[in-house]
Amino acid sequence: MTSHSWTRIAFVATFLALVAVLAAGVWRHGYVQALEPLEARGKADLALASDRLMAQLQRHREFAVLIADHPVLAQLHEGGSSQAASAVLLEAADKTSTLTVFYANPEGQVLAASDGVAPETLAAGRYFQRAVTGALGAEQGSTAGFAHRTYSFAAPSFGPDGRVRGVLVAVVDIDDLEEDWRGTQPTVFFTGQDGRVFVTNRSELLSAQLQEDAGLAFADGSRRPAQRRSLAGYDILEQSWSPYIPQRAMVLQAQLPVIDMTGYVMVNVSPALRLARLQAAAVAAVCLFFGALLFLATERRRALAAANLVLEDRVAARTQDLEAVNADLRREVQERQDAEAALKRAQADLVQAGKLSALGQMSAGISHELNQPLMAIRSFADNGSAFLDRGEQDRVARNLARISDMARRMARIIKNLRAFARQESEPVTRVDLAAVIQSAVELTETRLQAADVTLGWVPPPTPIWVRGGEVRLTQVFVNLISNASDAMIGRKQRQLNIQIKNDSQLSVMVADTGPGIKEPEKIFDPFYSTKTIGSADGMGLGLSISYGLVQSFGGTIKGANGDTGGAVFTVSLERWIEEDAA
Repeated sequence: MTSHSWTRIAFVATFLALVAVLAAGVWRHGYVQALEPLEARGKADLALASDRLMAQLQRHREFAVLIADHPVLAQLHEGGSSQAASAVLLEAADKTSTLTVFYANPEGQVLAASDGVAPETLAAGRYFQRAVTGALGAEQGSTAGFAHRTYSFAAPSFGPDGRVRGVLVAVVDIDDLEEDWRGTQPTVFFTGQDGRVFVTNRSELLSAQLQEDAGLAFADGSRRPAQRRSLAGYDILEQSWSPYIPQRAMVLQAQLPVIDMTGYVMVNVSPALRLARLQAAAVAAVCLFFGALLFLATERRRALAAANLVLEDRVAARTQDLEAVNADLRREVQERQDAEAALKRAQADLVQAGKLSALGQMSAGISHELNQPLMAIRSFADNGSAFLDRGEQDRVARNLARISDMARRMARIIKNLRAFARQESEPVTRVDLAAVIQSAVELTETRLQAADVTLGWVPPPTPIWVRGGEVRLTQVFVNLISNASDAMIGRKQRQLNIQIKNDSQLSVMVADTGPGIKEPEKIFDPFYSTKTIGSADGMGLGLSISYGLVQSFGGTIKGANGDTGGAVFTVSLERWIEEDAA
């Protein structure tokens, strides 16, 4: 084995030792940090359990004080019936879930009892003697005459002279009191003055006593193994003899002088251990990962240095090939950009061709619309000249006014035609939807009249601003109106309704009384048409162009059959918001 191999082995061993030490430190730090929230939660649980126990005992304490002054008990000192007093005590014990209640004189002689059973002597009890002196007495343990774990309250009863004439004793059954919270989480127990567990939610801990040597000693002399140690100021207990008690637990305690007990809670520290192990494993994994990378990098450095010369030769050879490939790629990119630009120009030309096609279809009607006012202007001019020779100035003025009206009408028609025919290149801007529809109606007015179509359209009183292009949006509605007019040819009823719905969604509905849409799912496909193939009526591009134009404004267009027949096209547009102009 070479010296280089021994060096590598020593380096790896040292690195692994450092990783182990670091992981151990991270584990301890993470474990201690994770115990802090567990301690806070354990203290809160212990406080809640302590308050619950004291509240339950307090209820019986108040019961003893209250029933001690009952009139029936007072009559016992004046020759009253013992049976009546026992019946009152029995009824009160049943209503309050008290184990037994009895009333005795200061000498300890029982005068009345709820169940007829009472200790023979009471005078020796400290809690009884405390009540005889006029104070409230309490005692934990097994009250004489009862096999249960009990907690007894002794309340004095004062006579008219202010002296204690009797003592009422209320005995609480601890087993019955524990019934409601036995088995709950976490493990909680309360020890008496002798240090043994008196109240708990884990029955296996009853009569146990925590020993300094870490064991658990029970009243019957038996012991249970347990290890108790301190970690960063925390009392940790480990045991394996009970599956219902945490295997590793943090032990917290609190003094309860009101009931003369000490409360304990055992908080499971397994989550803290898992978190600490996970942190230590993560740190170790990261260190090992980077250490392995460093080791591999060092080992491969020599191999890379040797291979570098070979690679340089290969790179030089490949560079020439890559330069040729890059030249081909740049040429292909340029070709695609040129194709995309040609496609955009073709789309714009297609839109313009659609508008010119629509103008061609409307040309005969438009010629009639322009020819009619021209003939009228000529007639009014000739008549005006004759009236002027006669000196009829009023009739000349009327003829001139009519000529002016005709000229305005022609100007309006020509303005709409020029606006519709021009190729719009401006971006999306603010457009008055009502004005656009009115312009489309005026452009198709002659066609509708020639087809004897009744138009239902009432412009709104105020502008409705939407996002779009005026010329392109006009073309959409010209296409919809023209298609509706063509669809109603030969129909008995020819009615076209245009309605703006300005609610949560701004939309325009164009409904006709034609035969409807045979295939609604294909209506916006390019070259789809219900007209004769190759006819001059269209190539099936009008609705496809309209679909693309509406989408370019951020809107939608849908075609469907109406409930009462005919086709209904709904154009939804986005409202213009002033922020859009920014």
